[in-house]
Amino acid sequence: MSGYRTLREAWQKETLVPLEAKEPPRPRAGLLAGQGDAAPLYGPDDLEGFDAVRDLGVPGRPPFTRGIQPNMYRGRLWTMRQYAGFGTARESNERYRYLLEQGQTGLSVAFDLPTQMGRDSDDPRARGEVGKVGVAIDSIEDMRVLLSGIPLDRVSTSMTINATAAILLGLYIAVAEEGGVPRDALRGTIQNDILKEYMARGTYIFPPGPSIRLITDTFAFCGREVPRWNTISISGYHIREAGADAAQEVAFTLADGMAYVQAALDAGLDVDRFGAQLSFFFNVHNNLLEEVAKFRAARRMWSEIMQRRFGARTDRARALRFHCQTAGMTLTAQQPLNNVARVTIQALAAVLGGCQSLHTNSYDEALGLPTSEAATIALRTQQIVANESGVADFVDALGGAYAIEALTSRIEAAAMMYIARIDEMGGMAVAIEQGYPQREIQNSAYAYQLEIERKSRVVVGQNAYVQDAAPVPVTRIDPRVEEEQIARLVAFKCRRDAGPWAAALAAIEAAARGRDNLLPLVLDAVKKGATVGEISGVLRGVFGEHTETLVV
Repeated sequence: MSGYRTLREAWQKETLVPLEAKEPPRPRAGLLAGQGDAAPLYGPDDLEGFDAVRDLGVPGRPPFTRGIQPNMYRGRLWTMRQYAGFGTARESNERYRYLLEQGQTGLSVAFDLPTQMGRDSDDPRARGEVGKVGVAIDSIEDMRVLLSGIPLDRVSTSMTINATAAILLGLYIAVAEEGGVPRDALRGTIQNDILKEYMARGTYIFPPGPSIRLITDTFAFCGREVPRWNTISISGYHIREAGADAAQEVAFTLADGMAYVQAALDAGLDVDRFGAQLSFFFNVHNNLLEEVAKFRAARRMWSEIMQRRFGARTDRARALRFHCQTAGMTLTAQQPLNNVARVTIQALAAVLGGCQSLHTNSYDEALGLPTSEAATIALRTQQIVANESGVADFVDALGGAYAIEALTSRIEAAAMMYIARIDEMGGMAVAIEQGYPQREIQNSAYAYQLEIERKSRVVVGQNAYVQDAAPVPVTRIDPRVEEEQIARLVAFKCRRDAGPWAAALAAIEAAARGRDNLLPLVLDAVKKGATVGEISGVLRGVFGEHTETLVV
């Protein structure tokens, strides 16, 4: 390696530097991780200390740097999910069925803010938000309509829901069983990641302690009853959307995961059992090589963390499975059709990085909810990458490339420094209470924005190559949607049997004050007609509500 270093140093001094003195380097995309730039050339000297057996391995085996399946997409493609949900359950069901007809292979449900925050549509605080950024789900009746005609024994479903995740999972199980699909046959994921809500997104209800109790209750219940379900999707996506760089996304996401694993162990659960039902959710940005390296670093780190820190023995408990979504923050309202190219690059990064499922954003999402045409183009992007690019024919096609391996190690080292700092503070919950990750994310977001404003980071159509573009159609939610949803909810409440409903809510309250697992009681309550808002209200009465930590 020293011979190559000599060769490269001579090349840089004698060839590159004189050339760049005449032709100054253009503004570059830059690497977010470590707040530094990429080297102009990578070589074997960048991999000093690298052990291919220890650090690279083979696909399907620890440390999983090269992927968690031996054959990756050569056997089966990733699950293609298009995140969708708006207005009423009926409208969203029509979009799901349309996307399945177009070749989508899994559902991904977006809920409106009242549903996420545990407020029924008839709650005064829900006014103006019903069905706006996702589908309104108040009761088992709404869930029946949402899933009508969808083969739940053959389609996996991802639900982006956190504070009310246990309730929405209960509704899903109840409707599946009404349709003859047993709970142990259900496949899917609930996001169920509350820690990132406190630092990056804000759809929390309860304080951290009882929120984590709900999560560990879900781990225990699904371990026994819904074994094919991923009980949490530990999410870096929203951390990155809030402004984190690549290393921070990995560090804070894995630190959240470590907090959940420790809480589950403290509750007496078996790490090899619940660890096999954990999954992750990452963002994917435009810097293709950095993003590929980020995913490889995260897999390697998690395998080591689960084995050394938590004593996981099985490969499945050590393997980091993840869903990807292309980066909403990179989409521009200016020249929105340019977003098709951005999403294509991001999809390639996700696939080359070894994702298990993928959502590609629609080009019009910087303007509003996607139209069916835009959603179809986003799905077609995945299908073209899968069937025409050839990248799915290789397992870890970029593995062994000097730049990729150097960046993988760089991101791992930077992320481990953050994790060490969080450990010193007493863990992620304490770090969030003190505002540490929030401040780090804010600083990165500010630096990123300054680069755009100074034009040291080019965003095509926004700060360079600017031109007027023809307007594109935007989906609008009819204001009558809210009125109709409220009317259906009021009618539903009038029809239910008050006795069993009240008893089911009382049982939840009693269990919340004690230590019994809440999931079976939530499932019973939704079958008895209890709504998302009513169950959340009972838990609010016991657990209280979280107050945001101000970060200055």
